[in-house]
Order: sequence, then C-alpha cells, then structure tokens
Amino acid sequence: MTSAPPSSSSDLCRTGIEGFDDLVGGGLPRNCFYLVQGDPGSGKTTFALQFLLEGLRHGEAAFYITLSETREELQKVVDSHGWSLERIPLLELSAIDSLLRPDSLTTVFHPSEVELNRITAMIVSQVREHKPARLVFDSLSEFRLLADTPLRYRRQLLSLKQELTLQGCTVLLLDDKMDSSRAGPDPHVLSIAHGVVEMEQLSPDYGKSRRRLRVMKVRGVPFREGYHDYIIGTGGLRVFPRLTAAESRSAFRREPVPSGLGELDELLGGGLDAGSTTLIQGQAGTGKSTLALQYATQLARNGQPSHIFCFDETVGIVLDRTQKLGLALPEYVRQGLIALQQIDPAEISPGEFANRVIRAVEGGSKAIVIDTLNGYLNAMPGERYLTTQLHELSTFLNQHGVMTIFILAQHGILSDESPLDISYLADTVLNLRFFEVSGAIRTAVSVLKKRSGRHERTIREFLLEPGQGVRIGAPLNEFHHVLTGSPVFVGDSGRMMQHADGE
Repeated sequence: MTSAPPSSSSDLCRTGIEGFDDLVGGGLPRNCFYLVQGDPGSGKTTFALQFLLEGLRHGEAAFYITLSETREELQKVVDSHGWSLERIPLLELSAIDSLLRPDSLTTVFHPSEVELNRITAMIVSQVREHKPARLVFDSLSEFRLLADTPLRYRRQLLSLKQELTLQGCTVLLLDDKMDSSRAGPDPHVLSIAHGVVEMEQLSPDYGKSRRRLRVMKVRGVPFREGYHDYIIGTGGLRVFPRLTAAESRSAFRREPVPSGLGELDELLGGGLDAGSTTLIQGQAGTGKSTLALQYATQLARNGQPSHIFCFDETVGIVLDRTQKLGLALPEYVRQGLIALQQIDPAEISPGEFANRVIRAVEGGSKAIVIDTLNGYLNAMPGERYLTTQLHELSTFLNQHGVMTIFILAQHGILSDESPLDISYLADTVLNLRFFEVSGAIRTAVSVLKKRSGRHERTIREFLLEPGQGVRIGAPLNEFHHVLTGSPVFVGDSGRMMQHADGE
C-alpha cells in the first residue's frame, strides 16, 4: 500500500460511487490523469458518468469526449439510471469528423483518414472553450488506433496530458481490456497516469456475472489494495470494500448472553458470550437452526435486535416453523427486532454479503446468524478464499461485541462427517446428533469446546416440541458412546424426556 500524508478534502475529487472513495482515502487527487481499464460490460462508462455527475453536484463543470459511443448509446445508459445528460457537454466522434472535414459528404469516421495531431488539437480547443473541472475520454482504444506507431501514440498522450493539466482538468481515461496478450494496463498510459483502476467481469458456471475492481496505483495517496466486489444497479455502481477486521473495533462489555433455557445455560457455563463466535453443527433435522432462533428470540424479548441470514430456507418456512413450535419469532420480526434475510445463492458475492452484515451491525444488531455455512459456501463455489473471508467477518463481529452463530450441517442424515473444518474459527462449538432409544430416534446436545470459560462435559437430550419450543433434558448419564454414533444404553428408558403425545 502506498503511504503518504492524507490530502485535504478540497484537494480530492469525490467520485460519487458508493464505497469507492473509501478505497482511495476520500477521493481522487485533483488535476491528474487516471486510467480506468476493464472488460466490456464491466461498467466503465457508468463509472465515468457517476464521476461527472458528482462534479456537477458540487458546482464543477464537466465534459465527455467519446470516440467509441454515440450520444444515443450514452443516452440509453443515462436513462437506465434515471440521470440526465443535459448539463454535460458531449464531443462525439461524428462531431469531430464534421469539424475536421466540413466539406465531406460522408458521416462515417475512418481513423486512418484523420491526422492524430488534428484530433488532439480539436479536443484541446473544445476543452479551452468549456473549461471543465472534470473530463472523461472514452476511449483510448480508438485513440490508439489513430496512431501509426507506439512512439507517436505516447507523444500525443503526453501532449494531451500537459495541456489538460494546464487547464485544471481531472481526467478519466477509459480503456478496454480485450487483448489477452496484454497482461496489464497499456504501459504507455500506466507510466503517465497518476492512478489506475482495473475493473473485471467474471462469468461463473451458474448465476449472474460477478464484478470486481482493484486500485492498482494512486500516487501519493494511501489506498486499499486487493480486489473489491461491486454491482451495477439502478443508480450506478456500488463498491463493497474488502473487509479488513483489524481496521475496525469498538469497546464493549464481554458478558454471557442467556438463552432463556436454564438447562442450556448450565450446559454452556452461563450462556454464549457477547463478542464470540459459536458453531452449531449436526446432522440435518437435529434442530440446529431452531436453537439459533431461540437465542434471537430471547434477545428480542430483552429489546435487542438481531439479524438472521437464511441461505437454505425461505423466510416463509422459517416463520411457519417457529410459529408451530411456539416461538415468538414471527411477532418480533413484525416489530423489527429480528431481521430475516433470505439470500439468493446465485445472486450474491462475498463482498456484498459482508456489506449486508456490516450494515446490520451498524444498525445495532447484537447477534448475527448465518444459516447455513453449507449454503454460504455453495452460494459462491468459485471463490478460493471464502474461509479466509469468513475469518475476517467473524473477527469483525467479535471486535464489535456481536454474538455470532454459524450453523453447519454435517453430511447425510446419520453421518457425522463435516464438509469443512472451521471449528478453529469458533470460540464455542455446540454439537447436535441423533441417537436411538428403544427403537425411537432422539437428539443429543453437547458442548465440545468453549474458549471463554468452563462448560459442562455432559451430554444432554435435546427436544423440539410443538407449542413448547426447545427443551433441554438432564445429562444422559446412562448412555455410553453417544458421540461415536453407536451409543450403548445401560439405564432405564423411562427416564428420558417425554413428548407431549407420550412417546
């Protein structure tokens, strides 16, 4: 990361792109050249238009020079976002053609027929006339084709940079990244640009395209390195800066959070702690999600909000299930104390999901539930560093005093094989598993570890009862080998918890 004293706000051009200015310390230094390079469809034009419109909002003149798109094409982009081009002077390819060859009858622009220095002179003349503070040049690909040699191309760029700098312009140079033989930005532009932003569009095997960008350089300004996810929606780009937990923390009191179930709190040595991460793991159907919802409901009962991110279930199913169990979760959802967000697994990136979690914490949530980690990982199968990102997210939540609950489903109905080992991320690990008693399937709950204090080493029975919610039984002292998957019963089955129907 480049290090330098922070610039004053008056020396910076805010782009108006949500999240991007945070990457570059508040904005781009004024009166400089910047290269914005990206794949076709990555949003370069939208980026540039947001940059100009933000200048207009601050009373700065703007100017758009396009060699690659017509006014009609730009207007379609603008209309899709609800913007207007009225206050942005536009110099397009056909206008340059008619000004350079006024006697010509053709309106088709042929780059080889026009001298590059005459085009440069025309651009400079228009800039002097309009005196813009912000200028977009779209695109360098066309400008490059007009030059016969790389030397001539570089000389014209330097000449253009010198003149525009004298005019006090902050310039965005847009360029396509279509040549696979070119590993990075155009070296002729890279050396003269004050900053470089690279935009990418990735196409997964299933689901919508993923987009990410990185700031390759900004001279004299600290900037956040690495790739950052972004989306293009109505209103423009939204960038989700990569979460760095070490940069954010808040003071809080680490104390137990009760579950509302005395037996469960005994098992946990007082309850789960604020600012800690809990992993609830077990086979499908053992009640992992319901156990997490029990904590959210108890927090809501005390007036504390929480967020639940559902990767596997729909919101309707969650509400229906908890209502049948007798949990008050649907009522707390209506009151706004519990937020249920259903995550579409084919429509979200890790950066966008982390942004949703951050917003939840900023909104005051005291608990975050991710249900399930299996769904989280399956939602983004092409991501190579999801576990690392999960670690950053967990650390961020811990440093803000949030109780975090991850739910992990083990493979199969009766298998206890986990699809991944993230127990090292968790401060507390709760394990749910099936066992058999007299031909009936029962569920056991145990605490495998708790870093923040002592906990019971016993195994208790766990029961979900319609109308009564979660019930925790006495320690299963009369069973051996429950955790192995092949328990041996040496006691009296009459001492087990009874269902409401007597089973």
